[in-house]
Amino acid sequence: MRVLLPDLPEFRALSQHDEHGVPGVTFDHYRRGHLPDGEADGVVLWLTDAATRTALLATPGLKWVLTLTAGIEHVQAHLPPGAALFNASRLHDRAVAVHALSGMLAASRGLHRFRDAQRRHHWDAPALPGDSALTTLDGATVVLWGHGHIGRNLEELLAPHGAHVRGIRSTTPEGERDEMLAQADWVVLLLPSTPDTRGIVNAATLRGLKRGAWLVNVGRGNLVVTDDLLNALNSGQLGGAILDVTDPEPLPDGHPLWDQPNVILTPHIASTTTDLVARGAHLTRDFLIDLQQGHEPDGRVTAGRTY
Repeated sequence: MRVLLPDLPEFRALSQHDEHGVPGVTFDHYRRGHLPDGEADGVVLWLTDAATRTALLATPGLKWVLTLTAGIEHVQAHLPPGAALFNASRLHDRAVAVHALSGMLAASRGLHRFRDAQRRHHWDAPALPGDSALTTLDGATVVLWGHGHIGRNLEELLAPHGAHVRGIRSTTPEGERDEMLAQADWVVLLLPSTPDTRGIVNAATLRGLKRGAWLVNVGRGNLVVTDDLLNALNSGQLGGAILDVTDPEPLPDGHPLWDQPNVILTPHIASTTTDLVARGAHLTRDFLIDLQQGHEPDGRVTAGRTY
């Protein structure tokens, strides 16, 4: 079996003849501007640009593709006929859940507001002990829109904070979904980008939320209609938003989201950890061993995939 991998030390270690290696597999490594010649049985996609990714997917003989991302929309359009597609949502689940919780805790304690005051050298102490901008998650209703692996991780992390957690899946009836959203203090978007989910958070959706609710988006930027989001933020319909993803992305200079005082922005790094590349290589090793042993690896993408 010949496999194409990213040209990184952690992935080169897979060819070693020790406990880190995968015997019986021939590896070649790609990087921007360099693609190995010839046929390959599989390719592991990660940390490359769109042009290199498209060229890799045109490699002759591909039987499978593993993308070490949770999202798959960037791969599906160029997937060779007959090739199986696997994703690696499990590589990112915990970090994304921790990131979402971190943003919620920061916002509930007003840390974004105090960071802005710090930049102005202003001691922005609450006028009263009961300042409504300072809360906890105790008793808050948190709706996870997309209750898959990340949602279950986040639900576990929220449990010690006393939040009431409800989950929306693709099979949730529309009326039940809208009722949950209307009761939410926090709505966390964990959805993939599909034709059915793009723009799913729009003016009508936002009007249906409890006034002052917060929105957290760690899914995909195009789930939200940005102009409608800005209107809801400026009108007070939304208390605020935590956005790891935006539409457009990256945000251009001068975009109004940069200056929203009730928005916490991070640059699509919810899944990033210092050991992410090492964990990606370890997941790849387990994946290849499963293939060699005749087992179906985790993460196969099917047409009926739900959230």
